[in-house]
Parts: sequence; C-alpha cells; structure tokens
Amino acid sequence: MKVCVYCSSSDDIDPSYVALAAEVGAELARRGHDLVSGGGSVSCMGAVARAARAGGAHTLGVIPRSLLALEVGDTDADELVVTETMRERKHLMEASADAFLALPGGLGTLEELLEIWTGRVLELHTKPVVILDPDGLFSPLRTLVDELVTRGFVRPGARDRPRWTTTVAAACDALAERG
Repeated sequence: MKVCVYCSSSDDIDPSYVALAAEVGAELARRGHDLVSGGGSVSCMGAVARAARAGGAHTLGVIPRSLLALEVGDTDADELVVTETMRERKHLMEASADAFLALPGGLGTLEELLEIWTGRVLELHTKPVVILDPDGLFSPLRTLVDELVTRGFVRPGARDRPRWTTTVAAACDALAERG
C-alpha cells in the first residue's frame, strides 16, 4: 500500500513531533508500505521519509518548484517529482496514494487533511483517511466539526469519516481498514 503522509515542515516545533514522524516512517516500512510525501527533507516531512527509506520503503516525494528552496527538496527520495503548482502537487499525491495519514502539523497539513477528508465524505474517493493525534493538537478541530454537525452545516457521519487515532500502531492498523 502507498500511504500519503501529511505533516509539518516547520523546524520550530517540539522535537517530539519529529520523532513521531520518524516512528511513523519506520512502522510504514515495517508493514511493507510505501510512502508518498510532500517532497521536503526538513522537520517531520524529512524524518518520515528518511525512516521509511531506512526500513526499505519506496519513497515518492512531490514538491512544487517554488518550495524547493524553502523546504529543501528530498533529493534522496526514490522519486522526487517537481510540479509547477501546489494544486498539481496535491492532485499527484492523492492519485498516487492508497490511503492518507495526517500527523500534527500546521496550515498546510490542515488544508491537505480537510481537502482529502471532504473528498472522502463526498465519496470522490474511498481511500482511508486517518488522523494521528497523540496529544490532542487536533481536538479543537474535532470540536469545531461537532459544532458544524450540530448546526446542520456538516452531515453527522462526516465527523467520523476519518479514523482518529492516538498511537502509531493504531494509525497504521486503521490505514488498512475500508469503509
């Protein structure tokens, strides 16, 4: 299975998040999965890719030309695809993956997660969407979605369309689930 991991490229975060990303990469490889990533070599993005490769996983990085210098492209990726636009990047990442895993991250991670989550709710794809939230960073997002459901803006089943997990093992187990 090819797993697309959305995660941080910020160097200003607690090192525990980078360690979590490395743990995810190692576990994906241990389970025989390949990695699709945003093509950066820094912070969580780099850690997940390096750990996946170290474990024998094939890594596909997809990065827009404009971010090559900013995110320092993952030149060690088995495949590094450079796109012209962010939209092209996201489309290629989605098309290349069999499942999606969001780790704690910033606006880019949220934007990617919400887009893939919405696509799943609208049945534009049937691929698993998993959120790994070990320390409650995304709790306000869950609360917001609950409120959106309560007020009728979001269908009730949408809240639980992604699988919410708190451990790497549970997240990787959930990647294999369909439904």
